Amino acid sequence: MRGPHNIWRLVQTLATMERTGANRFVLEQLGAPASVRAAARVMGWPFKWLGENGDEALPPATRAITALGPAYIKFGQILSTRPDVVGDELAVQLRVLQDKLPPFPTEIAKETVAQELGEPADELFSEFSEPIAAASIAQVHRARIARTGELVAVKVLRPGVERNFRKDIDAFYFAASTIELLAPFSRRLRPTDVIAHFDGVVTGELDLRIETAQAAEFVANTENDKGFTVPRVIWPLSSRRVMTMSWCEGVPIGDNAALDAAGHDRRAIGERVLSMFLRHALRDGYFHADMHQGNMKVGASGEIQCFDFGIMGRIDEYTRRVYAEILYGFIRRDYRRVAEVHFEAGYVPADREIDEFAQALRSVGEPIFGMDATHISMAKLLAYLFEVTERFGMATRTELILLQRTMVVVEGVARSLNPSINIWEVARPIVEEYIKENIGPKAVVRDLGRTVRVLSRFGPRLPELAEAALIRQSQTPPEPRRRSWMQPLLWMGAGAALTWIGAGLALLLS
Repeated sequence: MRGPHNIWRLVQTLATMERTGANRFVLEQLGAPASVRAAARVMGWPFKWLGENGDEALPPATRAITALGPAYIKFGQILSTRPDVVGDELAVQLRVLQDKLPPFPTEIAKETVAQELGEPADELFSEFSEPIAAASIAQVHRARIARTGELVAVKVLRPGVERNFRKDIDAFYFAASTIELLAPFSRRLRPTDVIAHFDGVVTGELDLRIETAQAAEFVANTENDKGFTVPRVIWPLSSRRVMTMSWCEGVPIGDNAALDAAGHDRRAIGERVLSMFLRHALRDGYFHADMHQGNMKVGASGEIQCFDFGIMGRIDEYTRRVYAEILYGFIRRDYRRVAEVHFEAGYVPADREIDEFAQALRSVGEPIFGMDATHISMAKLLAYLFEVTERFGMATRTELILLQRTMVVVEGVARSLNPSINIWEVARPIVEEYIKENIGPKAVVRDLGRTVRVLSRFGPRLPELAEAALIRQSQTPPEPRRRSWMQPLLWMGAGAALTWIGAGLALLLS
């Protein structure tokens, strides 16, 4: 429930941060002004005794977040990939949140397997290890199928995770609605819609049947991608709270020392992580949206192995074309075209000045080119972008939240492998390939062909639809009204569309 009772949860959050020492440590790492740090300490100190104590063996930030629960852990996982934003020391602490959280007992996992699959775990699997990875929502066991002897990974949800997550999300909803009420200027960013989007994504992660289907689709899309592999789904041994996949052996992508010892080229791996994400997002419109270090390994031959498909992103073809044109415009430093794309897509209100927006975009993009990526502060860059969006009245695009968030995470992973990597240089060939195939003459012919196919499916019904429309027109006399200047334009548009369809048919036939 999203009522005022959630104030208690928010107070607990601040109290826990203060009690564990995370308040002071995090604000120092983020470089917060002294006044902000003092205010946070003053507000948190009186409620300190109400907070969770957490595991005293953990560092302050990790201790606080793990004590607060799975929703907070998700945010911590994202921040752990951005040492350029939160600092190296805090990033190292938060990285523990990815797959090294305290596990729950193996016997409880076996009980869950038996309840979900209808047979005792010891009969289904001849081997069933202790947890090898424990994350915020589930943990993974190495097992061997009794009937076939195949080595597999068995993922089991944490007990009670659904209830705990719901409690935190309700508090987030309450905080977002309160912010919208007390700070009207924030409504442009639609904080409640952002939380709703996050809620929908992670709620899907809590049903492993959805994740199993998502993994299977991702396997089908990426089976021909060189240097990228996805484990195979074992459908008969998967259910709502249990998921079984083929086993993959590799080096964790977040362990640079182990990668170096195995002889892997970290520079090439970092570039491949970025390029694969962009290729999946643009080519397929379906991408892994949780690509942090805990969800990837590097195989013996250098291929990237991807796991954990609870959060997957999907964008429609029109949005992909808009996204590609924006990226391509930045790569070519054609800020006027980037501005035009924003206006055409409705991202910026039509009453704003396009030349001023293009100039603002130039001030964001120009510092990126010709610089070593280590000198670019992504935190400052994102802060300036926020100022630009506020100035030009851009609303938050909820359909792009997951894409933007994943872009930040993926860049963070690539930078941890190669600190000097430049996202624009890696993106250029991927975006140019997409532009060539999807924005231009080929795309026009392909779109016209699709239009003709749609019309052909309705062909037998067109006479019937036309007759019904004429009958309705004859039975209901139109009300007298002034002739609109839009009507000739509509007829002209219809004629132009028919002309394009005819030209497309001619091209297809030729």
